[in-house]
Amino acid sequence: MNTENQQRNPVLLIHGIEDTEAVFHKMRAYLIQRGWSVYSLNLLPNNGDVGLDELAKQVADYITATFASEQHLDLVGFSMGGIVSRYYVQRLGGINRVQRFITISSPHHGTVVAYGSRRPGCLQMRPDSIFLKDLNSDAVILGQLDFTSIWTPYDLMIVPANSSQMSIGSEVIVPVALHPWMLTDTRSLAVVQAALTEGIKLPLLKKKSSQ
Repeated sequence: MNTENQQRNPVLLIHGIEDTEAVFHKMRAYLIQRGWSVYSLNLLPNNGDVGLDELAKQVADYITATFASEQHLDLVGFSMGGIVSRYYVQRLGGINRVQRFITISSPHHGTVVAYGSRRPGCLQMRPDSIFLKDLNSDAVILGQLDFTSIWTPYDLMIVPANSSQMSIGSEVIVPVALHPWMLTDTRSLAVVQAALTEGIKLPLLKKKSSQ
């Protein structure tokens, strides 16, 4: 581990739809045990009743209230939380604060499951939604961060599962059977730890691996 990594950034965990911060119980304990300061918040409402852009403002407000203005941080977003986090990074100035950004089973290109609801947040997570098209139009900005997308090909919440793929940064496939297990499987936890200990760099080539 190099000197840069010995001074670890605080880690902020952002949960998915119908979840609370409690969903990160195992991951939070895992990271704390290994020396990280870990934070999380409850996005309200958590059921898609408001747009993901509104939830991203809650993330921005939490970061402003919790961390010193010069403090860099690392961001981990699960499922919908990954898209909320992307909006914060790409639209609300988070690009200037976040150094490592990890999404776990996030519908970067939408999920057909979102057709089951007409709530604003669900409409935004449909494939080819105006919201996602706009966010993906300048996704290249994520190349300024150390960005990692983690996903499973067996996901039944992100359909098609490869919607979690991004053409930027690093990609790690963790072949677990269920969407929520991405936060508890020991392979996922190890991948998150590895991504958080990467030296801050500009990823030049997309990397792909399977766990």
